[in-house]
Amino acid sequence: MMAIHDPETIKGILHKALNKAGNFEQCALLDYPEHRNVGDHLIWLGSVFYLSGVAKTKISYTASIKNFSGSALEKLGNVPIFFSGGGNIGDLWAECQEFREQIIANYRDRPIVILPQSIYFTSLSNLTKAALVFNSHPNLTLFVRDRYSYEIALKYFDNCRVILAPDIAFQMVGMPGLSLQANSESSILYHCRQDKEMQPNFSPASINLPNLVVEDWLSFKWLKSYNDLPAAAEIQQPTQESESGALLESLSWEEWYYHHPCAAKFNQLYNPSIHQKAWAFMHSAVQQLRQYRLIITNRLHGHILCTLLEIPHIFLPNSYHKNEGFYETWTLHISLCRFIKDATQIEANVRELLNQSLE
Repeated sequence: MMAIHDPETIKGILHKALNKAGNFEQCALLDYPEHRNVGDHLIWLGSVFYLSGVAKTKISYTASIKNFSGSALEKLGNVPIFFSGGGNIGDLWAECQEFREQIIANYRDRPIVILPQSIYFTSLSNLTKAALVFNSHPNLTLFVRDRYSYEIALKYFDNCRVILAPDIAFQMVGMPGLSLQANSESSILYHCRQDKEMQPNFSPASINLPNLVVEDWLSFKWLKSYNDLPAAAEIQQPTQESESGALLESLSWEEWYYHHPCAAKFNQLYNPSIHQKAWAFMHSAVQQLRQYRLIITNRLHGHILCTLLEIPHIFLPNSYHKNEGFYETWTLHISLCRFIKDATQIEANVRELLNQSLE
């Protein structure tokens, strides 16, 4: 594969790959992220914008794992089923995989497309079980977003069409409001997930940098339960201040939520409110990351969003191959990023990136 130096090229590769799925007049899009992880909402939005805007496919039905209705889907006839992408083909996030296998087993009468995913199974028996379900479907296309997952898919999902493609959040490349520069005078953020995907060698205590801010997506601070989230217009108002007291800048909330050229598309879709909530999550993430002159992140979509926002950043491993595999497949040559496997190398690479940004 050629060296890739910019996100626009990645977006072009994404379109070329996804075009292989075929042309469909309409579809169902499943596995809406009914939680507060911004990365999954970026994936959902990328899927919506690609299907409705590029592929010209009408999204006639959407559902999360919790609110899926077989009767509602069947009223549409044999429409193709698309699954949102992500990092949940495997047994680490079992609920997502169980839902996917159930749908694949129950709907063998129509095409099924799984948008770009990472694959990771801790148990060979669970992988073998998934392979049996996937391979029993006569028309299943599986997009994978790193070479490691691609090799697993070719080996075990041998009756499926397996296609390598970047994460679908790269659909947002070139979107208005993402080209504004980050704050060059502010502090450094360690954008740190601390769940079961965290690599313990990169705990916040292992990073020796002065005035380091440590936080995950701000969305995790809003409320205890996703279902208790306020109306989208109440999430992260434009006058909200960061922990450092700096006023958030960029597109105002009203400009983003009501007047952004992409926002008007949601009213033409099935169940507009869920897309609007994902849009609110994206605004929050853009505003959060833009406060910092440099970011250290162990989240894949922290890396992807920094790439789209042109923020210098250090990308760290997660607990398995997902982060490193994606970086080596697609973003290895992005100049404003360094992938670091040893915490003792972070400080030197931070200095190098900061000096590079001043040139």
